[in-house]
Amino acid sequence: ARTQQADALIGELQREHGGRLTVFLGAAPGVGKTYAMLSRARERLRQGMDVVAGVVETHGRSETAALLDGLPLLPRT
Repeated sequence: ARTQQADALIGELQREHGGRLTVFLGAAPGVGKTYAMLSRARERLRQGMDVVAGVVETHGRSETAALLDGLPLLPRT
């Protein structure tokens, strides 16, 4: 009984504190995947969520690069 209770508690904690992965798909270059992803990241950051950007390729688009302002970035190694 204790093991079942512990398992149930662990499962509940994992559901409450687990991460979430969102995949942005597009059929062609330039359809707005990176822009949408960075816009969503900025929204989440404003909501107080932890957000970190890894490698972002802006493809020279100034609008996309502007969305990186204020986002924490992982250092490139």
